[in-house]
Amino acid sequence: MSKHKLEYIWLDGYKPTQSLRGKTMVVEDFSGKLEDAKQWCFDGSSTEQAEGGSSDCLLEPAFIIPDPDRFGGNGWLVMCEVLNPDGTPHESNGRATIDDDDDDFWFGFEQEYTLIDLETDLPLGFPKGGYPGPQGPYYCSAGASNTKGRDIVDEHLHLCLEAGLNVEGINAEVMMGQWEYQIFAKGAASAGDQIWLARYLLERTAESYDIAIDLHPKPVKGDWNGSGMHANFSNGAMRDEGGEELFKKICEEFGQNIDRHISVYGADNDQRLTGLHETQSMDKFSYGVSDRGASIRIPVGTIQDGWKGRLEDRRPASNGDPYRIAAAIIKTTKEALAG
Repeated sequence: MSKHKLEYIWLDGYKPTQSLRGKTMVVEDFSGKLEDAKQWCFDGSSTEQAEGGSSDCLLEPAFIIPDPDRFGGNGWLVMCEVLNPDGTPHESNGRATIDDDDDDFWFGFEQEYTLIDLETDLPLGFPKGGYPGPQGPYYCSAGASNTKGRDIVDEHLHLCLEAGLNVEGINAEVMMGQWEYQIFAKGAASAGDQIWLARYLLERTAESYDIAIDLHPKPVKGDWNGSGMHANFSNGAMRDEGGEELFKKICEEFGQNIDRHISVYGADNDQRLTGLHETQSMDKFSYGVSDRGASIRIPVGTIQDGWKGRLEDRRPASNGDPYRIAAAIIKTTKEALAG
């Protein structure tokens, strides 16, 4: 008989931006299979998900990976959906809004974030009371003058890969102290699960360095890039049938549903989507080939492959919920193709 630690992870009910919560269950001889992870409960009155007089909320295991950093191989990270006591999805449960039962939609999320020095409350590399040199030399940089926090970033990447998360790359971003990782998954729910668990591992890794993770879309005001989570997406029709007409039809449908998307693309996104720093204004919509100033970019590779492949929605903010972002993208794409 051996002890196993299962870290149950869920999203709280705080608005406008949810946070990760977690608590540990210790069990005997756990198989590592999702179906063997028990349903659990928690005090929803402490997470803005219930009133004190009726505070129980349910945790329904939805996705499981090995915990690469705890308990010598007997640890597990369990991503959960939050349910009401009657078993229906809680209103904070973005995963339950996804309409993609057959995993026809594939997603690649580009998660940007900023490392914050808790002593200065500024991004790593920003001097107290001032600024580093203008952005330009920091993107994909090397060397201590331009790159800060690589030890945290590399450790996080290692842990994600050890856990089986499909991280496809990392890079330093345009602002000092800003980084990005990319995750690809077949199926919207899986993509969301992996982004949230990678965020959890990032937060926990940074704890040991006494560094905070900032997902705000505009962590530093002024002439600095914001932080986004560009959403690359495709479905079977886009990958197999393709065609310029099909892609433009989808883009046009997105232009007719600006509010649907912006409402779930992350709080304070208006500070980032200004029309500057490789963004389109939040209240406008545009699309174009290789255009990083557009709402939706049509990658040149899609054209080269005979108008088959993916689109990139550049509007989602770094603090957005990938479940709700994917759900909105799926809904609009399906409406475009049904019309």
